[in-house]
Amino acid sequence: MSNQLEPLADPGVPVATVRRADIDPIAAKRAERQVALLFSLSGLGTLLFIYSFFFIKDNVFIFLPVLGNTNAHQLGIGIGMAAGLFFIGVGLVHWAKTLMPNTPAVQERKELRSTDADRDGLVATAKEGVATAGLGRRPLIKASLAGAAALAGLPAVIMLRDLGPLPGNSLNETNWKSGTKLVTELGDRPIKASDLEVGAVAQVLPELLPGQKRTLEDIGKDAVLLIRLRPAEFQLDAERLSWTHEGIIAFSKICSHMGCAVALYEQTTKHLLCPCHQSTFDVTRAAKVIFGPSARPLPQLAITVDGDGNLIAKQPFSEAVGPSFWERSS
Repeated sequence: MSNQLEPLADPGVPVATVRRADIDPIAAKRAERQVALLFSLSGLGTLLFIYSFFFIKDNVFIFLPVLGNTNAHQLGIGIGMAAGLFFIGVGLVHWAKTLMPNTPAVQERKELRSTDADRDGLVATAKEGVATAGLGRRPLIKASLAGAAALAGLPAVIMLRDLGPLPGNSLNETNWKSGTKLVTELGDRPIKASDLEVGAVAQVLPELLPGQKRTLEDIGKDAVLLIRLRPAEFQLDAERLSWTHEGIIAFSKICSHMGCAVALYEQTTKHLLCPCHQSTFDVTRAAKVIFGPSARPLPQLAITVDGDGNLIAKQPFSEAVGPSFWERSS
């Protein structure tokens, strides 16, 4: 007995069935109206969703048998979205089953790239299929499908817009202002230049105003690293050098790649390392990226001292902190 499997027999090309709409123009017209009706019901469902979303208050209840008191706002949204998706799906299936051509198309294809003749043949077959689908001869289906398809995407857009308030300009702003004191993360104690020795690193935050509370969102944007070097070790232009004070330089702690905390400082090389994706920044060259996926240096905070010798911000950040976002200008 041989262990070799017998090759499968070629099943051949299935025989196309003749549908009533293929031979009866009246049946074809009736199927066209049915498809158009389904697409129109889909559009009405989407409009019900939009109306319920915007114009029915969420505290309105109606009584329905079996269900009892039901929130009209949620009911309209649910029925509208379900109807919009259901009827456009049923309409497409009914169109395919009754009006689209069901004759099989066979084309021998070789592996990898086909010859130009085969590719031209495929394009010609596709164009022929579009032509035989009858869109050109069935404007009612074309118009109703276009309307239903255009409306079907609106619920997703509306719900995405309602996920929360728009950020406005908040992504470009932090709590650092001109004259803001640099304070410790624990205890909100002002920091003097004498508190940092050469090679020291400290995390600081902006001083809270009276009555102000610090949130995690604030810390995620405001966290700054102070690093003290010998002034001769800097390789900065005159403007950037003026943003330092007695060898102390300040950078945003938020990585410009994905927003992780840049928390590792290598004292011998003067490099800051992001532990998430290994972006590496050269402190001596204004946190220039020397390795990793980050596309921009860490934003530098200009600092100076006040009359009491406390470190303060000379001005806000000159660019947005953290990773890229759609509206970012740089």
